[in-house]
Amino acid sequence: MKLPSKRTSLIVVALLFLAGAGYFYAARGGKSLEERYRFQEVATGDLVQSVSANGTLNPVTVVSVGTQVSGTVKKLFVDFNSKVEKNQILVELDDSLLSAQARQSRANVVNADTSLKLASANAKRIRTLFAQDYVSRQDLDTAEQALESAAASLAAAKAAADKDQVNLNNTVIRAPVSGVVTDRSVDVGQTVAASLQTPTLMKIAQDLSKMQIDSSFAEADIGLIKEGQPVKFNVDAFPNRPFRGVVKQIRLNPTIQSNVVTYDVVVSVENPEQKLLPGMTAYVNIVVAERKDALSVPNAALRFRPADQAKDVGQKATGGEKKKRDPSAGTVYVLGEGKLRPVQVTLGITDNRNTEITAGELKAGDMVVIGDNIASAAKPANAGGPPRMF
Repeated sequence: MKLPSKRTSLIVVALLFLAGAGYFYAARGGKSLEERYRFQEVATGDLVQSVSANGTLNPVTVVSVGTQVSGTVKKLFVDFNSKVEKNQILVELDDSLLSAQARQSRANVVNADTSLKLASANAKRIRTLFAQDYVSRQDLDTAEQALESAAASLAAAKAAADKDQVNLNNTVIRAPVSGVVTDRSVDVGQTVAASLQTPTLMKIAQDLSKMQIDSSFAEADIGLIKEGQPVKFNVDAFPNRPFRGVVKQIRLNPTIQSNVVTYDVVVSVENPEQKLLPGMTAYVNIVVAERKDALSVPNAALRFRPADQAKDVGQKATGGEKKKRDPSAGTVYVLGEGKLRPVQVTLGITDNRNTEITAGELKAGDMVVIGDNIASAAKPANAGGPPRMF
């Protein structure tokens, strides 16, 4: 078999090289800039910047109803979602033991009162006899001391009776405020113990027509939020219905989890139809800035870099110290004199799709590059290298 000559091999290599060059030329250089890149016109319009977070709907005031005495639940007069008025009876505890203690205390008061009357009469007789020199001064002092002791015993007995009566009255638990029962933690027959801390029997939301959202915003956004700003939010129960509120408070107590700092932002919400329920997840959107007739460009235009320039930027970033990026400065590319020309601009607010242009050589009607039309087509099948030689 005759092997190909050296000259023949060189011709084959040259032909393959020309074929590869022709391929890239057809893919990139063979097309005009208008065909290679995607453009969008710079326009003016209204721009709204907002920050978003999730939160939970809660009543403005929730009162936890507890008990100051221990006992067994005897009667329940309300349940979940019950509307109650202030001082309405909610729960009755078994009062057998406390009732007996109250009766005993009242008996002690009667006994102490009788002892006081006897001591008073005795002291009166001793004073009369002392005036006639029939008894000594010591006898008079003893009688006076017994009278004072009997008076103190009566006062103590009355205080104990009052305490036992209060405990007896506390077996009937009443609503501290008017509202709606949102939680009930006890059932009839259940024993509640108030020895260490007051157990919670139920919770009452004072007014469900006024709600609030407790939401957590990142520290990067908290500087943009101010009290009184309008808020839009949605809930899963009504996905197609937007709701509105107002920023009521930015709480100064931060929450730190995994080195992420967030702040609780409280949003005031009117709920006249009471469709919003406690515990619902709210997707909050707070408007922090607005511009009318603002000159803006798509964010894709600010991210775009020609392939050769992007490569140079990457080499500079790895070869030397990386400079801190100025968030108010940006670069867009426009078509001029048959080539792409960079234009430096100063940036304003953004709605995450478009960004306001506050300064720079850019005007409405200019066409800016937002992407490469042939980025995928120009990539050969064996990406990362020249055509293979066979």
